[in-house]
Amino acid sequence: MIYRQNDAISFFQFPHLTEFPELRHGVFTRLGGVSTGAFHSLNVGMSGGDEASNVIQNRLAVSRCMGGAGLVFLDQVHGTDVVNVRERVAAAEAGGFRAGSGDALISRLPGVSMLIQTADCQSVLIFDPVRMAVGNVHSGWRGSLHNIIGRTVQAMIEEFGTDPTTLLAGIGPSLGPCCAEFIHYHTEIPRHFWLYKNSADHFDFWALSRDQLTEAGVPDDHIVCSHLCTRCRTDLFFSYRKEQVTGRFAAVIGLV
Repeated sequence: MIYRQNDAISFFQFPHLTEFPELRHGVFTRLGGVSTGAFHSLNVGMSGGDEASNVIQNRLAVSRCMGGAGLVFLDQVHGTDVVNVRERVAAAEAGGFRAGSGDALISRLPGVSMLIQTADCQSVLIFDPVRMAVGNVHSGWRGSLHNIIGRTVQAMIEEFGTDPTTLLAGIGPSLGPCCAEFIHYHTEIPRHFWLYKNSADHFDFWALSRDQLTEAGVPDDHIVCSHLCTRCRTDLFFSYRKEQVTGRFAAVIGLV
């Protein structure tokens, strides 16, 4: 991934997505915000206990890095609902616009930045350069088991006429196979997913996400994985697995 810095705020970009000037995207680090303590410092999540005024300032800083576009976010519930964003959002709207509950956002609307909040779960950014549409997926381990990624691609096919073979996708920083231990996998994870498990009961959800994208029709060479583990890199990212009380970092994508 490509590392960028805008004043004190830093973020990563997927190389293949930077080739399109009509697209803005970034996976933000935890650095450069105003939150303190366990939420230090660019926390964009309201639910963990941080001061709301800090979160709003952090979200507005993210918006500025993305060209000032209004932010749209979800109450993420580890489910399978996909929300189509159809209305523009005022850039200065405090804290962004809540588009309801769900775990994936899709849109063809320019001037909107769709934000997914994570702290070990995967964000999966999707771009359709033909139909000019974007998607942003929150895929934790529960979402992975219910194939929220495949459901998002299918929603883009149904809503926008997307040809999945034209899609480009990026799998963001998240819990890697080095740290994704599931000691209760016998009861938590169905047997047909155990092929992604190693002998230490660690699961490779990066590989699963890549497989779910290819099964949905996305060519393998159109997919880039960050290969950055959030639990290993708490200097850059929030990690619930490691820190328990912590913030959420932002993954953002939108059309100019």
